Amino acid sequence: MIKSHEKLLFPLVAIIIGSYFFFTGLVEAKAFLGPLVTAIILALLLIPLGNLLERGPLNRSVASLVSTILLFIVSLGVFALISFQIKNFVDDWDKITETMKPKVEQLITYIYEHTPVSEQDLQEYREENDLGSMVSSMDSGKRAFNFFNSVMSFISNYLLTFIYIFFLLNYRSRLKKFILKLFSDSRKEEVKEIINETAHIAQYYLRGKLILISLLSVFYSIGLGFSGVSNFILISILAAFLTLIPFIGNIIGMGLAVFFGYLTQGETGILIGIILTFTIVQFIESYILEPYIVGDKVDIHPFFVILAIILGNMVWGVMGMILAIPVLGILNVIFNNVPSLKPFGYLLSTDSKQGD
Repeated sequence: MIKSHEKLLFPLVAIIIGSYFFFTGLVEAKAFLGPLVTAIILALLLIPLGNLLERGPLNRSVASLVSTILLFIVSLGVFALISFQIKNFVDDWDKITETMKPKVEQLITYIYEHTPVSEQDLQEYREENDLGSMVSSMDSGKRAFNFFNSVMSFISNYLLTFIYIFFLLNYRSRLKKFILKLFSDSRKEEVKEIINETAHIAQYYLRGKLILISLLSVFYSIGLGFSGVSNFILISILAAFLTLIPFIGNIIGMGLAVFFGYLTQGETGILIGIILTFTIVQFIESYILEPYIVGDKVDIHPFFVILAIILGNMVWGVMGMILAIPVLGILNVIFNNVPSLKPFGYLLSTDSKQGD
């Protein structure tokens, strides 16, 4: 006779093994699923624009194409602005390294005086980990091929994402009908409500995030510009986009500002300006902009937000960290609307009306 703990052991082992192979499969399928999931999220964002264009003289195919092209142009504009700022940064690299050299020496001196590390220890470490000789020893042709392969992979995935977006927008009614056909007539209204709510939450979240990123870029540019930070436009845009990664994105953004601002110019006034800028803007974002622009539509407990970000990074890197919140929000909508999955929705949510 099978004991009760043995009955629980089999499902538990099955869940662990199944989860392992599931996430391993996600890692292996990143090249295929990454652009597709990104396209699904962005297509949900563009549905209101497509519906607006269809009310005019445009049919669905043309409206979907116009919506996709507009998003493509906006993305090219962002890349062009970032590329221009990166070019300015590269042009100033010699000046930056000259400014940083004495600060690096001061840091090394401080380490010698206040830590057990000696100059001999550091020299031995450099000899054992001579990265310069390791890089120079690599075949230059192989490095060039790897770089070219990475660039081509990025461009192909980038273009493929917009192709996916067009087809998802153009055939969204067919896809919706396909999903409804999978369920019985008695559940079709319930499923339709889940689909509409899922699309609404994704649209609300992404639209709010885009507005928030635009405003943060302006606020950071004003503060860092007045502080005297070089390449402040590039730093501001990067810091604003990093807010897509909850919690740690703001820390990374401030770190970039300190590195490219204070360390490359060495003025204490710039450091004070950077700290004040990020402190004030983060206060405005957390207590004014975030509640009113993004709101609490994605009702996920912060603990599970952190877990989703970590897991997303392990599976798909930075892309996974960015997609983790909208994907988890969509899953939470499904959990809260499917009776058998409502316990999971209760676990993920912060809604106090559900009780303790």
